[in-house]
Amino acid sequence: MTTMYRSDLLKNRVALITGGGTGICRGIALAFAAHGCDVAITSRKSEHLDPTAAQLRALGVRAMAHAADVRDPATINAAVADVVAELGRIDILVNGAAGNFICRAEDLSPNGFGTVVDIDLKGTFNASKAALPHLKKQGGSVLNISATLPYLGTIGQVHASAAKAGVDSLTRTLACEWGPYGIRVNGIAPGPVEGTEGVRRLTTEESRAGALKGPLGRLAAVEDIANAALYLSSEAASFVNGVTLVVDGGLWLRSARVLGE
Repeated sequence: MTTMYRSDLLKNRVALITGGGTGICRGIALAFAAHGCDVAITSRKSEHLDPTAAQLRALGVRAMAHAADVRDPATINAAVADVVAELGRIDILVNGAAGNFICRAEDLSPNGFGTVVDIDLKGTFNASKAALPHLKKQGGSVLNISATLPYLGTIGQVHASAAKAGVDSLTRTLACEWGPYGIRVNGIAPGPVEGTEGVRRLTTEESRAGALKGPLGRLAAVEDIANAALYLSSEAASFVNGVTLVVDGGLWLRSARVLGE
């Protein structure tokens, strides 16, 4: 596993990360800051944001936290405006806000299905649309956090699978539409990530044991996802556009049932 180190990989850039107070996106925020990037993080609840913002500032960068619900275009538009007012610009947008729970399709309510689509898919569109005028000024990068769920037919995940399939499609379409503006749009599809709320809530002891039998013999670490985000958001990936990078050690290739039961 790679140890994070300081560098100037993202120096003088500003990133906005939705869902940045916890989990995978918290790890991405800390990695970006460690590489010189000023970072703004959003979440629906302020208590998820303030401790992470303090950690970001401790790394020597400017950081801000803004409570915002990506389901509400007006709210996320206001958050983007505040980020630009305080930090001066947006170079990188990471769409990581997400919601999920286990429920088979026959037991899933329309509201339950719609809520996950509203957060994951519509929220990704809302934040991207809000950031677009600012990204167009100098070019930049949009990174959408997806999942391997729609590749597997994962049982109990019809709502999240549909939403993330939509996110992958959004990534490809926006990559084509926004590429002429100098904006690259890519995605990351993580598998199960050790120590995250998603693994605690959405997997069983049996499914976690199955995941450990994947090609590389372990679950992903948050740092694995953060390292992929660093690559896709940096000049090292300057000609990578419209790609959703699977970061799961090859687990999704092995079994459609590992996460399901």
